Amino acid sequence: MSGDDILQLFAYLLPAVVTGAIAFYFFRLHTRNEDGRRRFLLHKDSQKETLPVRLQAYERMALFLERIAINSLVVRVAPKGKDKRDYENLLIKQVETEFEHNLSQQIYMSEECWNIIKAAKNATIQIIRSAGMSETDSPDKLREDILNQTMEKQSPSNTALAFVKKEVSELWD
Repeated sequence: MSGDDILQLFAYLLPAVVTGAIAFYFFRLHTRNEDGRRRFLLHKDSQKETLPVRLQAYERMALFLERIAINSLVVRVAPKGKDKRDYENLLIKQVETEFEHNLSQQIYMSEECWNIIKAAKNATIQIIRSAGMSETDSPDKLREDILNQTMEKQSPSNTALAFVKKEVSELWD
């Protein structure tokens, strides 16, 4: 084969190679677009199914936060005896029981939201324990001390509830 034959062969192959490369590029682009479209449709379909479950989880956590709000908790849970420590433990047990009942909801919300809810629960327990360290000797006086502590500042559960509402509103954006 002479140099002219190789050049002529190259001249015939060059358009075929360029056409093949362009076809491959457009095929790959089309395949990526189709994959993206399929993923979008799957996400959209799953969103229809998961959104109600996620909203229900947020509703349950909102109810949890309302139930552990200091004012609500102290009014709802009355002392069963005359011992201040028993009442303190009863209040803490109520908070812990409510929380344990809703543990599974964490899989439907962001990590940040779940951490804020846990922080509100822990802060509520801390307020109860802090009031329990006072010199009071009766459960009724303990109730009063707990309520007085929360009169001056916003309840931890209210702060967490505001965050939950914000996160739910972002589901619509």
